[in-house]
Order: sequence, then structure tokens, then C-alpha cells
Amino acid sequence: MIQKWTLKGEEVRALPLDELALRVLISAQQSWNWRNWLLEARQDHYPHDPEVVQILSEAWGWLKAKCLIAWTFDQSATEAFTITRRGHEFLRQGTRWLRAVERLDIDLVPELEFTARPQFLRGDYETASFTAMKEVEVQVRRRAGLSDSLVGTKLIQEAFRPPKNLGGDAGSLWREDLDPGESVAQMDLFKGAIGLFKNPSSHRRVDFTDATEAAEVVLLADLLLRLLKKVAD
Repeated sequence: MIQKWTLKGEEVRALPLDELALRVLISAQQSWNWRNWLLEARQDHYPHDPEVVQILSEAWGWLKAKCLIAWTFDQSATEAFTITRRGHEFLRQGTRWLRAVERLDIDLVPELEFTARPQFLRGDYETASFTAMKEVEVQVRRRAGLSDSLVGTKLIQEAFRPPKNLGGDAGSLWREDLDPGESVAQMDLFKGAIGLFKNPSSHRRVDFTDATEAAEVVLLADLLLRLLKKVAD
């Protein structure tokens, strides 16, 4: 094993499955056969605790289900494995990264599917977040028919502008079918998202090192684009 296995039986039982699987993968980096690894664990660490060995087997199953390991085609043993590209990233970035990646394991709108998602998976969280929110701005401008000179929160304000009085002129994306308070809230939602997550990245470097936060920004942009389609349809 590449690292000395130090977990006691009660620790194996207590760890969340993903954290246990990470510990298993770290220790198995120089192994090639998952069954041999389990036999060694049973013989050297848990000779009288078959339940713990079974839990470790569950961790191996989890690694395979998450595509963090794959079977090795050039080995005749059916238990032979190799660490996948995603598995190496899991080793490098840990459980928080994988949980964030799985947050985006849904169908995003097409505008984000081929832009923000690949950038996120490459680990470029700042670009992924900026691209997602920029797409919201672009779609608002296009659907509202406004000039390219309007950007950021000013663009949102004009596109969703409420009428000054009953029956007065309003922005082209103002929702007359909603309660006025809800329409204002929708404008504020778009304006706040653009102001907080898109505008700062337009003018300075924003340090997005938290994969979970970046995933949430992309998901927020996905929600806004879905809402925008309802507004404009």
C-alpha cells in the first residue's frame, strides 16, 4: 500500500462512504487487484472483523460506480483495476470536488452544457461562473431587444423595468401576468445575480477556488435562463 493503513474498525464504520473510498483509493494507488487489496486488509488489519472488510468492499463498489476506477483490459484477472482520469482528479481534489461535480450532473440548458460545464470540469471555476452569468446577460439583451451598450445591472433594470403607473410603459421582459411584487422580485433576482457573480469578474480577477460555490453559480444561471425562457415565450 502506498500509505500505511491506519483506520481502526470503528473509524471504517463511522466514515461517510465517499470519504472512506478516498482513503481506500489513496492506499491502493500501487495496487492492481482490488480483491488482493481486500485480502491484505483482512489478513493484516481486520483478521477478526469481517464486517469491516465488507464495508471496505462497499467502498470499492462505490469507486467503480462513480467511474473513479475501471477494469484493466490487458489483465486476465477480473479483479484487475486502474485509476481513471476522474479518479486521479478525485485523489488530487478530494470529496468536496466530487460532490460539486455531482451537483452539475443534470441536464443544463444547451447554452451552458457546452460552455460552462466543460470549463468547470477542467477546474476553471472562475471562467465557468463568469461564462454562465454572461450567457444570462446575453440572453436578456437578445430577448429584450436592447442595445449592446447596455450591460450589467443597467441592462437588467431596463429589460425588466416596471411601469411607472397602471397601464404605463414597461420593460419588454416585465411580467404583466404576475403580481407586480413578484415581477419586481424577478427583476431583483436577475439584477442581484448579475451584479454579484458576473459584474465583478468583468472588471477584476475573482478567486473562485471553491468548486461547490462555482457549481451553485452555474446552477443559478441555469435557473435564470429557464425563467427567462418563460418570460419571453
